[in-house]
Amino acid sequence: MTHAAGTRTLTLSGLRFDANLGILDHEKTAPQPIQVDAELRLGVHPLAPRDDDISHVLDYRRVRQIIIDECTAEHVNLLESLIGKLAQRLLQLPGVLGVRVTIAKLEIFADCEVAIRVETGQW
Repeated sequence: MTHAAGTRTLTLSGLRFDANLGILDHEKTAPQPIQVDAELRLGVHPLAPRDDDISHVLDYRRVRQIIIDECTAEHVNLLESLIGKLAQRLLQLPGVLGVRVTIAKLEIFADCEVAIRVETGQW
């Protein structure tokens, strides 16, 4: 009997928290709100796990915590530096083949958000 399979992607959307990020004076003295969206390509898997056990899949609670921890570990001057570090860390997770991540500064300007998106690995 053949089991149906499909390409699995884990997505976290709209994760918002404060981070110490930026080169402007007010950015260096206080955290600011950011939003992180991440897609992790997990490749081809059976449509359902072999059993209903969390230890056999990538736990999205862990992914969420890694994103928060990486983005709040220290002050980073450039969004480009932060997103590169985060993308690299997510790509190291077991079973992750590709990463797409976007980090947006939500309040840097009154009239718009600023975001950077990185895609790495296999898609």
